[in-house]
Amino acid sequence: MNTTRTILAILATAAMTAFAQASAAEPTSAREDPATVYFTHDISPDGLAKAYKALGRPLEGRKVAVKISTGEAGNDHYLKPALIGPLVQSLGADIVECNTAYGGSRQETPKHRKTIEEHGFNAIAKVVIMDEFAQMEIPCPAGSKHLKQDLIGAAFTNYTGFIILNHFKGHQMGGFGGALKNLSIGVASSSGKARIHSAGKTDKTPDCWRMLPPQKDFIESMAEAAGAVVQYMGDRAVYISVMNNLSIDCDCNGHPAKPEMADVGILASLDPVALDKACVDLVYASDPKTSASLRERMETRLGPHILDHAEALGYGTKSYKLVSLDGNKPPSTKRVDAATDK
Repeated sequence: MNTTRTILAILATAAMTAFAQASAAEPTSAREDPATVYFTHDISPDGLAKAYKALGRPLEGRKVAVKISTGEAGNDHYLKPALIGPLVQSLGADIVECNTAYGGSRQETPKHRKTIEEHGFNAIAKVVIMDEFAQMEIPCPAGSKHLKQDLIGAAFTNYTGFIILNHFKGHQMGGFGGALKNLSIGVASSSGKARIHSAGKTDKTPDCWRMLPPQKDFIESMAEAAGAVVQYMGDRAVYISVMNNLSIDCDCNGHPAKPEMADVGILASLDPVALDKACVDLVYASDPKTSASLRERMETRLGPHILDHAEALGYGTKSYKLVSLDGNKPPSTKRVDAATDK
């Protein structure tokens, strides 16, 4: 039985890899400059629906995957089912995740499913762990320096529409986590995460933590993996980020630091690079005292460099126009420096 299942998994992976190579979008040139990023202060199901509709790319009628982080056990900062449930259910979508590469409550499927249940996601949608049975490779953008292929959960190919739904916050290793982190580490299989963290040195999760590359190489590897997923999805995806519970730590941390910044709002774009850039800018435009820890986390981990490398790879732009959905002017993205704000 085990032998049969192994053979079937190998055949399935080979078939899906061939499908991905045949159907993946061609590498794209830089998107229209500037990109539009929509904003609302309303962090609620209604605000989320408004941001989605503003994008003008309806996914109704497609088989939709909503990629989120379901959060490590002990973490309470992840996007809650009560917030995202109405949008997910309105599209008849599945929530999709992958297992992690570190020891924790989501590294192995049985424990991961328990955490998903405890966090309430099974109550709003079917939750698919995309690398539970197989993984597959998709090509990274031309010009990638560290990764030629991204290794993702194979079930990603079951979908024809995608919402990359991000909780923007800090990150222990990447500086910040937003759309690009969700596209790279988030969509990668457990082994694919090891590939990204090691900048292509290994796919083995026990080994990658002993083979960490220079920080810049890791950040660039995330950008390259994200680009592979953006290319694969093409014009079948939308990107939405929620700026709340702005801890310096990721939802993958079971004991995250308490947020110091006030909640900001919901942002949405068809360009994941512009979306992350707008979120970063709003951090720098906020109260310099309450944002100090998050800014320090982003800078010491070279987090903003992911935007530079992603733009250089041609699948997004850092140039954007912020458009308010609240009937007033959008918030200022002008940087406020602590040194000049005394």
